[in-house]
Amino acid sequence: MMKNYVLSLLSIVSVLSSCGQKNQNKSMSSHTNQLIKETSPYLLQHAHNPVDWHAWNPENLVEAKKLNKPLLISIGYSSCHWCHVMEHESFENEEVAQYMNEHFYCIKVDREERPDVDQIYMTAANIITGRGGWPLNCFALPTGEPFHAGTYYPTKDWLRLLQNISDQYQSNFHKIKEYAQKLTRGIQLQETAISDQTTQSLDDAVLDNLVKEWKKNWDYKDGGMNRAPKFPMPSNYDFLISYAHHSSDNTIDEFINITLTKMAYGGIFDQIGGGFSRYSVDGIWKVPHFEKMLYDNAQLLSIYAKAYQKTKKPLFKEVIDKTANWLEREMLDESGLFYAALDADSEGEEGKYYVWKSEELKDILKEDFDLTVSYYEVDKKALWEHQNNILLRDKDDASIELEFQLTTQELADKIHQINQKLLDQRSQRIPPGLDDKCLTSWNSLMVSGLIESYIATRNNHYKDLAINTLDKILTTQLHEEELWHSFKNNQSTIPGMLEDYAFLIKACTDAFAITGKESYVQSAQQLTEVVMKKFYDSEKELFYFNETNELIVRTTEVHDNVIPSTNSVMAHNLWQLGLIYGNSRYLEIAETLVGKVQSNMVSYPSGHSNWAKTHLAISKPYYEVVIVGKNAEKEALKFRESFHPNTLVLYSNAPSNLPLFKNRYHADETLIYVCEKGICKLPVKTIEEALDLVR
Repeated sequence: MMKNYVLSLLSIVSVLSSCGQKNQNKSMSSHTNQLIKETSPYLLQHAHNPVDWHAWNPENLVEAKKLNKPLLISIGYSSCHWCHVMEHESFENEEVAQYMNEHFYCIKVDREERPDVDQIYMTAANIITGRGGWPLNCFALPTGEPFHAGTYYPTKDWLRLLQNISDQYQSNFHKIKEYAQKLTRGIQLQETAISDQTTQSLDDAVLDNLVKEWKKNWDYKDGGMNRAPKFPMPSNYDFLISYAHHSSDNTIDEFINITLTKMAYGGIFDQIGGGFSRYSVDGIWKVPHFEKMLYDNAQLLSIYAKAYQKTKKPLFKEVIDKTANWLEREMLDESGLFYAALDADSEGEEGKYYVWKSEELKDILKEDFDLTVSYYEVDKKALWEHQNNILLRDKDDASIELEFQLTTQELADKIHQINQKLLDQRSQRIPPGLDDKCLTSWNSLMVSGLIESYIATRNNHYKDLAINTLDKILTTQLHEEELWHSFKNNQSTIPGMLEDYAFLIKACTDAFAITGKESYVQSAQQLTEVVMKKFYDSEKELFYFNETNELIVRTTEVHDNVIPSTNSVMAHNLWQLGLIYGNSRYLEIAETLVGKVQSNMVSYPSGHSNWAKTHLAISKPYYEVVIVGKNAEKEALKFRESFHPNTLVLYSNAPSNLPLFKNRYHADETLIYVCEKGICKLPVKTIEEALDLVR
C-alpha cells in the first residue's frame, strides 16, 4: 500500500510535546536570512539561523516551483517551547542547516499569523501519523502538496529523516508524487465530509443525548475531562452553563462549579499575578505548561463572568479581577490592543519566572510566611521539582479563616498584601518572552470577555477597556471592507481571515448590547455582508476560512476547539443579527449551518459545543428583551443582575429605526418588550414583570 511504503521509508518517531518559547535573549549568530524582514516575533527569532528560511508568501512559493526543490514547511509559534528546542538543536546547527539549504526550500510559518496554512498541514500530519502538534514539520512538493509530516525530532533523527526524504525524492519521485496527490485528495475529502452531509431539522433531543454521552468523560472530582493533560475548554463550559438553565439535572451545575473552582485553585492559574496558562500537564490542574495565551484568558473571562453572574461566588469574581488586571498590566500595547502571548520560559527554563523556593518565600514574607504556607500549600501540594513550589490552593477561605482566627476581610487583606509583595519581588526577575503582535481575532475575543466581565461585576472600567479596544480594532484594522489580521509597530499586515471577521462581528454585537450605540450593530451587519460575499459558499452551505484559494485546499473550519470554530461563531452571529434586523435569510442560514453538523454532535460533544449553544438558542425558548425609553440603560442593568442565557437584552434611550425598536419609543415612559424569536408580547413597565415573562 502506497501510504505504508512511504511511511516505512520516512518514518522517524516524532515526539508530541507541549509548547512554550525559548528565551529571546539568545546570542545572535553571523547569519541573517529573509525572515529579518518580517514582523512576527516567531519568524524574527529564526532570522539569524544558518537555515535559509523563507516566509510564506506568493513570491516565495513561485520561486520554490522554479527551483523545483521539495518544500520543508516548519510551523510553530513564539511561545512554543519544543519549537525552540528544535531550533537550538537543529536549526542553529551548521551541518544540519547546510543540508536543509542544499536539498530543500525551507519555509517558516507562524501558525498564529497563518492559521489557514497551519490547518492544512496539521490535517496532513493527522492523516499520516494520527496525531499533530508543534513544531509541525511538513515536507511537500514544490506545488505545496504534502507527502510527510511530523512534530519534534532530535537532531540525529532529524538529519536522518532529511537524508531519507532527499534520497527518496530523487530516486522514487513518481511514488512520492503519487502519494502526495493521494494525501491532498484525503485532505480535500475531509473538507467535503461535512458539506456533503444533508441538513437535518433541528431536534432538541440531540442536545440531551449529547450531554448524556459527554458526562461519561467528566471528572467530577477535579473538573474538566477525565484525562491528562487538561486543557481549559471555554466553549464547552459556555454551552453547559446555558444548557443547565433548561435542565433539571443539578450535576451539570455541580460539574461546572467543580471545574471552575479547581482551575482557580490550581497551578494553572497564576495565583500571584492573575491569568491562566494554556494547560496543565497532569489531571489536577497543578503543573501548568506556563505559557499564557490571550485567546484562553479572553474566553475564560467570559466563563467566569457568567458563572459569577449565576452563583455570585466570590472566588469567581476574584479570578475575573486578577485576570483582567494582569491583562491590562502586562499584555496591553500602547496602541490600545492586546498582545498575543507570554512565553513559558525565562532564562532558558520553563516556569522559572513563576516558581518559588520556601526559603525565598520566608525571607520575603517573614511574619506572613506561615499563612502563605497554609494558603498556597508550600512544600506540600505546591511542591514541584528541584524544591520549587507552584503556588496553588487546596482549601477554601473558610478553612484558612478558622485555622488562623481571621475574619473574611482580614484574610482578604492579608492575602492581597502577600500577593503584592510577591508580585513586586517577581517583577525583578527576568520575564518570559513576549509575543507582541496584536491579532484582530484574539482582541475581538478580549472585547467580548471584558463585556461579560462588566455585565457580571458592574465594573465600569471593564466596559471602558472593552470599548476602547473595539474602537481601536475598527479604526486600525478595518479599512473600508478590508479587515487585517495582525497589527504591530503601527503596521497592519495579512488580510483578515474568517476568524477575524467572525469574532469582530460578535464583539460589535456585544458592544451594542451594553452601550446602545447603533454604530456598533451597524458595523456588525456590514461586516456580516462582507463575510457573505467573501467567504460563504451557498452550494456547500458553509463558510470558507480564507477569502482566496491560494492554498492546495480551501478549508472550512467546522470543529470547535479551545477556540470555537469560525462556522459555529458565524451561525451564532447570524442568529442574533437575524433577530435584531428581522432578517429571515440570516436566521435561515444559521439554522442550516447547525443542521449541517447536528448528526455529529452526540459522537463528538467537545468538538461541537459552540454549535450546541446556537442549537440551544434555536431549538429552545429564546427571548429578545427590548427596553426603550429615557431609563432604558438603567433598566437593562437591572435585568442583567441575574443570569439569563438564551436571552438577548437590548436597549435604546432614544427613538430608533432598527426593526426591534421601531415605533416603540415613548418620551414619557420606559417600556420593556419581551419577544420570543421575533414575536413580541405586550409591553410591561417593570423588570419584575419582564422576568416573569422569560421564566
